[in-house]
Amino acid sequence: MNNSDNTAATAEVQPFVGQFAAKKDELPGASLPWLAELRDAALQGFASRGFPTRRDESWKYTNLRPLARIPFAPAERIEVGAAPVSVLPAASRPYRVVIANGRFSPERSDVDGVPAGVRLGSLADLLRNEPDLLKPWLGSTGQADDAPMLALNTAFMSDGMVLMLEEGMTLDRPVELIYLGTAGGEAAVAHPRSLIVARKGSTATVVEHHIGQGEGTYLSNGATEIFVGDDATLHHYKLQEEGAETYHLHANRIHVGTAAVYDNFVVSLGGRLARNQIDVEIRGERADVRLNGAYIARGRQHLDHTSRIDHLAPNSISRQVYKGVLDDRARGVFQGHIVVAREAQKTDGHQLNRALLLSDGAEIDSKPMLEIYADDVKCSHGATAGDLEKNALFYLRARGIPEAEARGLLIAAFLGEVIDDLPVPEVREVFRARVERQLFSQIEEHA
Repeated sequence: MNNSDNTAATAEVQPFVGQFAAKKDELPGASLPWLAELRDAALQGFASRGFPTRRDESWKYTNLRPLARIPFAPAERIEVGAAPVSVLPAASRPYRVVIANGRFSPERSDVDGVPAGVRLGSLADLLRNEPDLLKPWLGSTGQADDAPMLALNTAFMSDGMVLMLEEGMTLDRPVELIYLGTAGGEAAVAHPRSLIVARKGSTATVVEHHIGQGEGTYLSNGATEIFVGDDATLHHYKLQEEGAETYHLHANRIHVGTAAVYDNFVVSLGGRLARNQIDVEIRGERADVRLNGAYIARGRQHLDHTSRIDHLAPNSISRQVYKGVLDDRARGVFQGHIVVAREAQKTDGHQLNRALLLSDGAEIDSKPMLEIYADDVKCSHGATAGDLEKNALFYLRARGIPEAEARGLLIAAFLGEVIDDLPVPEVREVFRARVERQLFSQIEEHA
C-alpha cells in the first residue's frame, strides 16, 4: 500500500475508531478480558487495512469505496412494534428470533417451548449471564487477513442469535432468524453477530430473512460463525430482501466435522449492494457441503456471492451451484474457490455459475477457481452467461403466450432448477414463490 492509500485508509477508519472508543464500555461483555482482547485485535486489524478495495483479490469486482465515504452512525434501537411477518408457513410453527437494528428484540421473538438440550436466544444475554458458554466458540474461526469487514463486525458485535444443540439433539421445528433494519434520516450501521453450534449427531434447520424498512441509507455488516459437529446436519437458508438503499455485507465462517452435512442456500433479491461470503473448512472425512443459490438484480443493483471451501480431510464432497438473472444495468459477481489440501485425497468438488443477461447493460463477473494439492481427486468448475434460449421463447410464443409472460416462465424455470434441489419442502416452496413474485413484478413494470 502506497502513502496515498495509507492516507485514504486512515481517513476512512477514523470515524469507526472514534465510535469504538466511545462505545466499547457499553458493548456486551465489556468486562470480559478475553472478549476485550478479541475486540481490540479486530479493530486494529480493520484500522490497519481500512475498507477493502479492488486491489484486494477477493474484492476485485466489488467496490466499497463509495460506502467508505458515507458518515455512518450506530443504528438506533427500534421501538416495540408488530412482529415482522413470517415467511415460513404457519404449519411449520417456527421458533423466531428477531434482530432489529443489530439488537435482539424479545417482544418480536418467540423462543417458547424450545426443548431441553437446545439453547436459543440472544448473544448479548449470554455474554452478560453465561460468557463461559461462548468463550470456546466466539471468534474461534479466526479473522482472515482479507476480511476487514469481518474484523469490524468482531470489534462492534453487539447482539445476534445463539443456537446451541447438545449431542444427538434434533430440533423439532425450524428456526426463523429475522434481521430487521430500519433506515431513517441519517445513514446508520449495525453489526449483528450470530453463532450456531450443532454438536455431534444433532440436526437443525435455520432460515434467515433479511429485510429493510424505510428509504434511507443503511449498512448491515453482519457475520455468523457455525460449527457442524461429527455426524451432525445443519440446513442453513437465507432470503435477502433488503431495502433499495441498503448495503448488505455478511460473512459466514463454517467448520464442518466428520460425516457432517452443511446444506446452504441463498436467495438474493434486495439491496443496493449486497455481498454474501461463505468460508467453509471441511475438517473431517466423509463430510458433505452444499452451497447453492439464486439471485435476481435490476436497476443498478450489485449482488456478490463469494465462497471458499477448504477440503482439509479425505473423502469429502462439496457442491456449489449459483444461478442469477440480471437486467437493466445490474451487476452480479460469483467467486467460488475450492482448495484441496495434500492430505485430502479422494475429494469430490464441483462448482457452477450460470447467469442470464436480459439487457445489454447487465454484467456478470464470474471467477470459479480450483487449487489442488492432492493427486487423487475429482474436481470441476464451470461458468456460462447469455440471454434466453430463442427456440424455447419461439415455442411458447407460437402457442399464444405473450412475449413478456413467456420470458417470465423461462426465467422462472431457469432459477427453479436450482431451487428444486433444496431438500426442505416448506422452505423450497417459500423460496420459489418469492423468486416468482420478484420476476413477475418486473415483467409487469416493463409491460
